[in-house]
Amino acid sequence: MSTVLEAELLVHLDQQINSARHLLKLVLAQGSAIRERDTEAVLARLSDIQNEMVRRGKLETDRTGLLQRAGAALGLPATAVTLERLCQLVTPAAATAALERSAELRGLLSEIAREHGINRALMRQELTFLSHLTRLIGQEAEPGYSPPNGARAAAPAAPSVYRALDLQA
Repeated sequence: MSTVLEAELLVHLDQQINSARHLLKLVLAQGSAIRERDTEAVLARLSDIQNEMVRRGKLETDRTGLLQRAGAALGLPATAVTLERLCQLVTPAAATAALERSAELRGLLSEIAREHGINRALMRQELTFLSHLTRLIGQEAEPGYSPPNGARAAAPAAPSVYRALDLQA
């Protein structure tokens, strides 16, 4: 049993969990900003999320190295190493801790995916509404709209004049 591999595994899982917690916090904050229609905060959270994803990319590189070392110890290719197989190389206490941390990590990643999906739906809804308003202002017909009974649509009216200040008395 390798105490070095054991320590590496547990530290790696802790780093993954901390990163996932941070990412979930950012995704939740982004959702809040979307609901508040705070464009600057949405963009700031997007930047923060991208930075965290870069950090997670490094964690994935570290994970690959851990799997390669475990694979060498097990006589398997890294792609065949599972957490259960990796747990054969560590003490029973470390294996239990690793399985618990892995379950927590999977739960966090699932919650992140769910919240991210909600954020995407909210953004799509906001963009659809904005597109609708833009068409109304520009007096464009809605896509897919056709007048009833095949009648031709009336010629578009002259554009309305919008005044920011009406100085006529």
